[in-house]
Amino acid sequence: MGQQQHHQPQQQQQQPYRPGGFSGQPAARPKIDPNNIPSPVAVQEADQEEWDQKPFVTSARTNTVPLASSDFLAVDGGNCNPRFFRMTTYNLPTTEDLLTTSQLPLGLIIQPLAQLRADEAPIETVDFGDSGPARCRRCNAYINPYMMFTSGGQRFVCNMCLFENEVDPSYFCNLDMNGRRCDLDQRPELRSGTIEFAVPKEYWGNKTPTAAAYVFAIDVSWNSVQSGMLQQCVEGVKHAIWDEEGRSRLVPGAQIGILTYDKNVHFYNLSPGLEQAQMMVVPDIADIFVPLSNGFLVNPETSQVIVESMLDMLPQLFAENKTTEPVIGAVVQAVRMALENRGGKLIIFQTALPSFGPGALRHREDSKLYGTDKEKQLYGPQDDFYTKLAESCVDAALSIDLFLFPNAYIDVATLGCLSTITGGDTYMFPNFNGARDGIKLQGEIRRLVSRPFGFNALMRVRCSSGLRISEHFGNFHMKNSTDLEIAGIDSEKAIGILVKHDGKLDERTEASFQVALLYTTADGRRRVRVHNFSTPVTSLLGNVFRWADMDTTINFLSKGAIAQALNKPLSEVREALTDKCVKILSAYRRNCASSTAPGQLILPESFKLFPIYTLAMLKSKALRVGRDINSDTRVYQMRMTKSMGVSESVAFYYPRMIAVHEMSEKVGLLNPLDGRVFLPPLVRVSYARLESFGAYLLENGQKMFLWLGREINPQFLLDVFGVATLEEIHPEQRQLPELNTTTSSQLRELRSYMQRQRPRFMDLIIVRQGMDQSELEFSNLLVEDQNNEAMSYVDYLPTIHRMIQTEVTTRPHEVHTSMWSR
Repeated sequence: MGQQQHHQPQQQQQQPYRPGGFSGQPAARPKIDPNNIPSPVAVQEADQEEWDQKPFVTSARTNTVPLASSDFLAVDGGNCNPRFFRMTTYNLPTTEDLLTTSQLPLGLIIQPLAQLRADEAPIETVDFGDSGPARCRRCNAYINPYMMFTSGGQRFVCNMCLFENEVDPSYFCNLDMNGRRCDLDQRPELRSGTIEFAVPKEYWGNKTPTAAAYVFAIDVSWNSVQSGMLQQCVEGVKHAIWDEEGRSRLVPGAQIGILTYDKNVHFYNLSPGLEQAQMMVVPDIADIFVPLSNGFLVNPETSQVIVESMLDMLPQLFAENKTTEPVIGAVVQAVRMALENRGGKLIIFQTALPSFGPGALRHREDSKLYGTDKEKQLYGPQDDFYTKLAESCVDAALSIDLFLFPNAYIDVATLGCLSTITGGDTYMFPNFNGARDGIKLQGEIRRLVSRPFGFNALMRVRCSSGLRISEHFGNFHMKNSTDLEIAGIDSEKAIGILVKHDGKLDERTEASFQVALLYTTADGRRRVRVHNFSTPVTSLLGNVFRWADMDTTINFLSKGAIAQALNKPLSEVREALTDKCVKILSAYRRNCASSTAPGQLILPESFKLFPIYTLAMLKSKALRVGRDINSDTRVYQMRMTKSMGVSESVAFYYPRMIAVHEMSEKVGLLNPLDGRVFLPPLVRVSYARLESFGAYLLENGQKMFLWLGREINPQFLLDVFGVATLEEIHPEQRQLPELNTTTSSQLRELRSYMQRQRPRFMDLIIVRQGMDQSELEFSNLLVEDQNNEAMSYVDYLPTIHRMIQTEVTTRPHEVHTSMWSR
């Protein structure tokens, strides 16, 4: 398919992708071989093989960026790691007209606290003392590798606004014969794409930096006790805070607090000097207050015994509780008051729609609205109580995570504002069953608490002259048009940025972006993390497509689609996604491959998987057709998609599947140098690829399925489950038994490794072919098949082909304004 070359002086035609079977008249449905259409599996495996052989040097201009699905080693050469910053194309069009011709969105996906691979160099921290980091005096951009020093080192030119600044005498250094500072090797901020600055008091704001507080608020109403949630929650909180040796898993200096609630709010004095925790009940929830000044927040090590004994006591203490109305509004108000001068994380466990106390909500779910223009009313909050409460929590630097356990409507659209606006997460456990779902709940609590976390954050994205930041997509709060206020941000949160042209760009210079995140680390240090990125500019449409990043584009478009779903019917949003797919591919067909035969489907190499990922977006629970998805589930999926990073969304839309019934000896072996485990070959997600005698492991970052064919070899069942027949396997089993067999060891290692690669805890669901209800959920993830009230990949691709032909032949010069390019 031709070697891709970078930024040639004349347009180099990308070798087009020509799937077999696309010729003749577009009106007739072509019969196509699924093996001859673009395969995500083939593309991902080829890219992984490439990056297995070499590291990715971020400053290189001759290599495309690794796919988000690939496990790669990045070396910071002046541009930041793709884990932090990805673009929809790495050759920016010189003009708005050229961008419009391409139909590509110009967007960024930023994941500022993303975790590095274990063998990548850690981010360096630079301390400029009381003067703070060097910055441009006009636009306030931070010093970075792309600022040019002039006048013998006495001045530097900002790469963002081109202003010439005087160098502070304390930062002066002579230049060498090449115009570089002589101390370059001792200045990480002039060499690294990502850097952290320790900052002085003027960056503190209204809070003295302190280690984070973690407060757990547990619903102890009747639903909580009866479902087993309370018991599992107690175990999950204990395992999240302390390891098996009794040591705190939290960062040094972090403190913890516990409260419980039903119609009343119960506070606990957990001071280490007490024999047992003291419970204080506040029944006046209309005028809530915190009844203790000391003992609410404690050190998890010195108070371990008293906290653990109190947690162990809760299920018995509330075993006879008949109250069914948990007052979440009063809980948030109380914790915000308690943490107002400090900030941190509030983790709430709620079982029902709050119908009592501050923020009481009405039941407004109406399935008659599904599929109508009024459906979008269900996706926004029913009033502004929780919105305003969340905004006040942002001011207090209090991030909120919600664990919801509904047996009926719980209004995620309204309650979810607490986590969406403060930068937290929402987790849904409908019809919770402690025995079945306890493993996942405990796993999610532990993962949430253990992630790298920052709070009291302010983020701004700057870009060089000729560009401007237009829109932001994600979970945060904004009081102005430039600054994102984020009460809490962790390693998995990503934000979408729409970039617009403000003039014509110069091909002779690169375009620059800088992301600055001012935040407090979980252990209480005030920092500015800066990500810098510089990329070429081109006047050639072929280069725009050649350097386009489809993984990032899909993530960006999905965030835009979710934003539109609040204002437009879902049917229009779905139509706009297919239309965008057609417009982008038509633009390439019309402008970069016009000499080929009209009946052929010509796809750009970088976007040949665009149709299958567009189809996968249309099949997602956030957007798909169907009255079987209630508004709570849909809104939960929408909010999750808004904050999802690129590597997470790739697997979310096109799951990863491997065959595990015939594994070679090296499968499951760990490479101690990079922490990677050898996997079996990937399998395309279609029932046509499954053998009835096979076993397949499938995961999408949310759940993991082990599908067992009806003719599976009994020896496999004996090796993995210790039983001889499928009937002996319990369908609600969520763990693999530890058996002393090679297959058992391999499968458990694969499951553990795949889990480590994903931010959410994936419980294992056993699917026995033709026997279990869970097979429907499994089959809905096979996005190449006809399901989710949408067509199969082999039907969708010819449909897109016909629409492209119509677009190219009937509207050859039409300029289309998309909902994602306003």
